[in-house]
Amino acid sequence: MTMPEDSAPPKKPAGHIVGEDLATLSLDELAERVVLLREEISRIEAAIEAKRASADAAASFFKK
Repeated sequence: MTMPEDSAPPKKPAGHIVGEDLATLSLDELAERVVLLREEISRIEAAIEAKRASADAAASFFKK
């Protein structure tokens, strides 16, 4: 049997919201956020490098 939606406990948002109040999070939850954000930073840096390499290749091609 499932609980009606109005009696279900509120779900915490997945991930991290920039500027979110951190006072309600436990130490473990804060540590999880740090891991999540570091992984996201790595992913973004990899995308930057891929785009930079593509732009450099295009610039090199058109210089000839």
